[in-house]
Amino acid sequence: MIEKHQGAVKQITSHSNPIVKEIKGLVAQRKHRNQSGLFVAEGLKLATDALEAGWNVRYLAIGPEARNNPAAQKAAANAKARGALILEVSTAVMSAMTRKDNPQTVVGVYEQKILSAQDIDPTSGVLWVALDRVRDPGNLGTIIRTVDAVGGSGVVLVGDCTDPFAVEAVRATMGSLFHVPLAKMTKEEFKTFAAKWPGTVAATHLKGAVDYRTPDYSEPVLLVMGNEQKGLEDDMAAACSTLIRIPQTGQADSLNLAVATGVALYEIRRNHLEL
Repeated sequence: MIEKHQGAVKQITSHSNPIVKEIKGLVAQRKHRNQSGLFVAEGLKLATDALEAGWNVRYLAIGPEARNNPAAQKAAANAKARGALILEVSTAVMSAMTRKDNPQTVVGVYEQKILSAQDIDPTSGVLWVALDRVRDPGNLGTIIRTVDAVGGSGVVLVGDCTDPFAVEAVRATMGSLFHVPLAKMTKEEFKTFAAKWPGTVAATHLKGAVDYRTPDYSEPVLLVMGNEQKGLEDDMAAACSTLIRIPQTGQADSLNLAVATGVALYEIRRNHLEL
């Protein structure tokens, strides 16, 4: 387990350093992320977003190219003031740490944040998205980013979903992970949650008879999207008040999950978005 340090700077030159090994484990294995409650986010932008959003940072690794960068220096100073350990590493060590030949010059290790059903007050938000068994980290990260773009309130992960704190998912959010609350629920927990939802509970479903542009989406809206391969299961669809479809005229038999979610989100929020 990663040892906690308080606001210090440490130079690391060895690939076999225990901190380097632990960060490699966080990058590579979900079980390490689950056990430690930590995750890795790569890049100066994500470090800046995390710090501005008030997330707890355990480590901030700074490569040689970033040490004369004023923005990177500011991020390191802010992280150190909050008790983080600043790691000054070589490009080779950063590469080993992230398992990449061309690593980012700033890499952070942050504490995870996950809500439960009891933590969510539907009346305090305008739009949540629930994802049933989403499997692709790129899809998940893109959806989180899109929810952020339309001013959504959060994302609920239902059932056995891909890890939102995997490097691929975090990268795809482009920093929106630090602005969009995440919650996890079992299917049964979600059904109870949806039954008490005070606004529209809409889902895309093959049995949906309503064009997605037709409903009056009364807020707060809960948009439910199914698995990439199997779609939304019938019992989950039954928990929704409105089943919608996105019409298609070409030869494609379906839309990518992230694209379909984005199309629906922009329609739901159409009257609230201005240039």
